[in-house]
Amino acid sequence: MSTPTITDEVQSRLPDPAQFFPEVGEIAGAMNKALQHGTVPQRTINLVQFRGGQLVGSTYHTVRQADLLRKAGETEERITAVATWRDAPYFTDAERVALELVEAVLTPNPFGERVPDELHARAAVHYEDKALWTLTLVIAQLCFFIPVALIGKPIPGKPVGQNYSR
Repeated sequence: MSTPTITDEVQSRLPDPAQFFPEVGEIAGAMNKALQHGTVPQRTINLVQFRGGQLVGSTYHTVRQADLLRKAGETEERITAVATWRDAPYFTDAERVALELVEAVLTPNPFGERVPDELHARAAVHYEDKALWTLTLVIAQLCFFIPVALIGKPIPGKPVGQNYSR
């Protein structure tokens, strides 16, 4: 049995938003540039964004981030284990707390704060203030694009700029 692949038959729901809002590309570029100052390893940023895509059920985000992780040399074991990171032996303590942060932000908690003081304190052990802000903005960047992915439904696996069918 062969694995299905993306074909020209796959369509986005909406056209590329850049044709209506070209500034969005500038915003995305500025956000990417702001996050590239090295206080958080790029690998951790990609893991966080990959996990966020999984949590919100975005095939587009998970396929995109998995591709970026592979291109950066990430192992298949680690990529596969992101969904079960809590008991997987592949992640550092700093990566674990970053994954826990994205889960806390994106998962409703009917019983209290999403990011309790205890989680923040554990994150602060691994990340100084600028790095914690970087992680916060990494999650914010993902949250900015979640509605685009879930409503507009860009085509998974297609490069940015070619991921809309109309």
